[in-house]
Amino acid sequence: MNFTKGELKFLKSLNTPAKVQDYLNSLPFNFEYDGVDTIKSPLRVLREHNAHCFEGAILGAYILSLHKHKSLLMYLKTTKHDFDHVIAPFKIGKYWGALSKTNHNVLRYREPIYKDIRELAMSYFHEYFLDNGDKTLRQYSDILDLSKIKENWAIDKNDLWYIDKALDKMKHFDIVPKEVLKKLRKVDKIEVSASKREEYKKRK
Repeated sequence: MNFTKGELKFLKSLNTPAKVQDYLNSLPFNFEYDGVDTIKSPLRVLREHNAHCFEGAILGAYILSLHKHKSLLMYLKTTKHDFDHVIAPFKIGKYWGALSKTNHNVLRYREPIYKDIRELAMSYFHEYFLDNGDKTLRQYSDILDLSKIKENWAIDKNDLWYIDKALDKMKHFDIVPKEVLKKLRKVDKIEVSASKREEYKKRK
């Protein structure tokens, strides 16, 4: 199993982070309807034409690697009451940005304006909350370079759980100072209301 010439030609046509993000946005969200968790390879995502956040980040990182970027991932860890998120950081000159596949109007693409990965991670803090207004982002991981993964993750027919394990083993950094943790203000109701819009609707 490998990319066809046509598939590679298409992926290579996505020659800027913005174009890659536009393509990720065009992919229907992977709701895992059969009840089985997946982490699909870029090849599988391309052919099955759907992705959740982790799969979108891996695909985005792979496409960027076709254009002289490093294939990078960062893990955003939340409280146990929320869902973690994975993004694909990239660097333009001295500044960091990120690709992000999400089904909501928050936690999305970041322009390359951030001086370091902490600044990049912190840009997601105020967008990360529950319906009750609780802010939930707690940690970000060091960057995982997928080129260091020995498996052929770009075309693997099996789920990429080894990437999940590798990300989990990366050093994680706290976002919220302990003295502030219990004093966090809830998100405004209008922000919660605005965040409920979804790009793709889950079928019933």
